[in-house]
Amino acid sequence: MATSAVSTSTKCQPAMKTTSEGAWQGDDPLHFALPLLILQICLVVVVTRSLAFLLKPLRQPRVIAEIIGGILLGPSALGRNSKFLNSVFPKQSLTVLDTVANIGLLFFLFLVGLELDLRSIRRTGSKALAIAAAGISLPFVLGIGTSFVLRSTVIKGARQGPLLIFMGVALSITAFPVLARILAELKLLTTDLGRLAMSAAAVNDVAAWILLALAIALSGSGSPLVSLWVLLTATAFIVFLAIAVRPILGWMVRKSPEGEPVREVYICTTLVIVLAAGFVTDTIGIHALFGAFVVGIMVPKDGPFARVLIEKVEDLVSSLFLPLYFVSSGLKTNVASISGAKSWGLLVLVITNACVGKIFGTIIVSLLTRVPKREAVALGFLMNTKGLVELIVLNIGKDRKVLNDEAFAILVLMALFTTFITTPIVMAVYKPARPVAPYKHHTIERATETDSELRVMACFHTSRNIPTLINLIESSRGTSRRRLTVYTMHLVELSERSSAISMVHRARRNGLPFWNRNGKAAASGGGEMVEVAFEAYHQLSSVSVRPMTAISDLNTIHDDIITCALDKRVQLVILPFHKMLQLDGSFESIGHAYHVVNQKVLHHAPCSVAILVDRGFGGAAQVSAKDVEYSICVLFFGGCDDREALAYASSMAEHPGISLTVNRFITNNSLNIPLVSEDNTADQMAIEACKAKAEEGNIKYQELVVDDHADVAVAIRDMGKGINLFLVGKSPPVPEPLLERQDCPELGPVGGFLASREFTAMASVLVVQCYNPEKDTYSKRYTVEGEASVVPATMDQDIEAQLD
Repeated sequence: MATSAVSTSTKCQPAMKTTSEGAWQGDDPLHFALPLLILQICLVVVVTRSLAFLLKPLRQPRVIAEIIGGILLGPSALGRNSKFLNSVFPKQSLTVLDTVANIGLLFFLFLVGLELDLRSIRRTGSKALAIAAAGISLPFVLGIGTSFVLRSTVIKGARQGPLLIFMGVALSITAFPVLARILAELKLLTTDLGRLAMSAAAVNDVAAWILLALAIALSGSGSPLVSLWVLLTATAFIVFLAIAVRPILGWMVRKSPEGEPVREVYICTTLVIVLAAGFVTDTIGIHALFGAFVVGIMVPKDGPFARVLIEKVEDLVSSLFLPLYFVSSGLKTNVASISGAKSWGLLVLVITNACVGKIFGTIIVSLLTRVPKREAVALGFLMNTKGLVELIVLNIGKDRKVLNDEAFAILVLMALFTTFITTPIVMAVYKPARPVAPYKHHTIERATETDSELRVMACFHTSRNIPTLINLIESSRGTSRRRLTVYTMHLVELSERSSAISMVHRARRNGLPFWNRNGKAAASGGGEMVEVAFEAYHQLSSVSVRPMTAISDLNTIHDDIITCALDKRVQLVILPFHKMLQLDGSFESIGHAYHVVNQKVLHHAPCSVAILVDRGFGGAAQVSAKDVEYSICVLFFGGCDDREALAYASSMAEHPGISLTVNRFITNNSLNIPLVSEDNTADQMAIEACKAKAEEGNIKYQELVVDDHADVAVAIRDMGKGINLFLVGKSPPVPEPLLERQDCPELGPVGGFLASREFTAMASVLVVQCYNPEKDTYSKRYTVEGEASVVPATMDQDIEAQLD
């Protein structure tokens, strides 16, 4: 009896203790659960983020790096070293790792449910529904056929019913979040192709979850009657959530109005509901993930509540816990199990069936619904995108003994391959046609000369810029005889965070992504404070204001600004300065990437560009039209940039609440001639026109005589009192720089001085660069035939090198 007890104790490994007493006490941290888990998390984050950085030039979504990172850390690569695998990922630690990974996955699926808006799916058109149906049905049928081949070769003895459904779901899935990131990366979200792909993928996403629930119910070890009870109980629970839980969530949403912080108790209650729903669905026999996903769908999407929930949960889950799930999958993936001609042939068969079913099914239906050929092919490859849901399906199939190691490895490689090829193939086969509309007036000076409509695009990063922009727009509206149209563009960095994709999803709710034809808030369905502010101003003024949102990677967001300016035929793009005003009056940079964005727009712009150094023009709130009373000053030295600044200021002076002062700098000599300019004739004509207006309206013209750059600096300091806004050209013919060190070359010598600590007046500054046709590469970038020539990357690289 004693011998039996001893032998039993030698076979059973003791559970790992949570914490150690330290290395000085002789404990190895790798033999304790908490320090080992910390090491695993750190290793996973470093490996996956490093791979994401390496794959960034290939424009691959981060999920690719995370899948590859999981495979590399598993028995396919580093895990082949048994010492590494037993030290870092020992078997007794996998329970803790899987538990933490699934907790992270649980909350991530809750975020996915928050992203999915059923109202937009109900409004999906017949074309997108037909494409979604074809993208599900044909690959599902091929998946069933593939399951017979796998069952007769590598998964002998597997239950036929569950295997049929698991294989059908695995081949028919389209990853909605991954697809959204790919479309945004390729600048296709604003196209008809992007809208169609997003609509079809959203329908596909919902169908995939329903099919997966069916597959899990059928894969139980009980009788068919038990599977029926599982489905009926799950359906009853969803009905209960809709009847009992959704009103509670709706009440919390109503108690969290826009502009007020969401109470902590509401956040805590919602997260507890998520965990409770996961417990119930796991008890029913489906999976804990389904409960979290359904609760996410149940949360009303109006107001700030859903947005705050995402902000509270996403960073910790997406950055630390979710990558653990990919590693957990990678530890189950052994590429070495695919050996021999038969196994590799099966891999080719699975990939072929996945691509043929999804791609050709989508292409055929797209062509039948009169989608152009190139768009149909691109749409087929886009709909073949896989992602996290694919791994969830495969992991559940493996845990339920539906898939063995070899089949699991084959299907993981299939998901990796189909997603990896999406971006390069779409880039090769589809180049959207952007025929350039008639575009004659690239400058404000030209538009004012012809009394044509003035079109301005004002960009901003945060809501802090909104009052200044609205006050600037109000000051620019001039008289009613010249129409003013303003496109406001909210610049949002596209990241791997769920909030970015949630914003993309909401942006397409009312039609075209980024821009709503009806002028209503596009980015949040009417609840976003940013769009509401501009919408309110539009209703109260004669200015046509059209809010837009650009969601893109900061390395390429200048493309959105420039192509939109080209498409809207604007005369002026207003960019926010990359530094934000602090309470002590100094400026602090919000990021080097935003500095580079401004430089790239200045380099490639198809019109004039102005950089707004915001010191609170008009105060911290919007000023009503009848209360507008601003003093604006133009510093005129000469040159095309100064003439453009003067033209803009002259149009602003038509507003009855604007008082304009034009200060012209001239040299101190007997002839009293202006500072040296390349085109004195054009400068003189602009000044004469300004003098003529000064005799009629509220424009004050004066000349300042200076000897050198020190006199210029003193003169500018003296005129700072009482001025609300300075307008100055970027490149005036100043003989010497006004500052010893200029860290913002895009502001020019005078603008840089006005934005520096040496200039103490609290006046905002608008630095204007006139349109230069020699730098306008974008107007010639697109042709009617749809062949796009790429702007040389060396231009942007040179800009970044100069700033570094």
